[in-house]
Amino acid sequence: MFVVGLTGGIGSGKSTVAEMFAALDVELVDADIAAREVVAPGTHALAEIAKHFGSEILMTDGGLDRGALRQIIFHQKKEKHWLEELLHPLIRRWLTQKISSCRTTYCLLVSPLLLETGQAELVDRILVVDVSIDTQIARTLARDGGDERTIRAIIASQIGRSQRLEYADDIIGNELPLKPLRQRVQKLHQGYLAMAGAKK
Repeated sequence: MFVVGLTGGIGSGKSTVAEMFAALDVELVDADIAAREVVAPGTHALAEIAKHFGSEILMTDGGLDRGALRQIIFHQKKEKHWLEELLHPLIRRWLTQKISSCRTTYCLLVSPLLLETGQAELVDRILVVDVSIDTQIARTLARDGGDERTIRAIIASQIGRSQRLEYADDIIGNELPLKPLRQRVQKLHQGYLAMAGAKK
């Protein structure tokens, strides 16, 4: 399976770009879904998180209070490291299984932490969605609310913009209007189909 890794910082518009590929019948493997699945109610990982952080990290329905957890880990590096040690191997296993079951000519691994977690080892090519830090902050505040300090902490915890671009095989500047953005996706799609065909 030819795999394209799609990544970018928080608020860069990865989901918009991924949806455009999905509209071209490309199968998506989403690391954000993996991150939710591995801590679903009843999982060993959720039990370990509740044991470590206390039951107040759970919502009334027994699910993980992701907002409360985010407030802790993005201001306490030691706790962030503990959580990553628990979850990253589980997420990687989930992604590997999903990739192996893909049936389209190529698939897209959509992951905000593709480069930070070693998930880049699972892909043949890296596509970075790039925007300015000011755009990241504005879009994330508009989408999620919250406070700018936490968003800046999340950005700081991710690989730097210039470093991310160094890893890129392809780049989409996502401050474009939707029409040229869609045209860029379609052009990349044709290239990926050709690469996937050559790999087989």
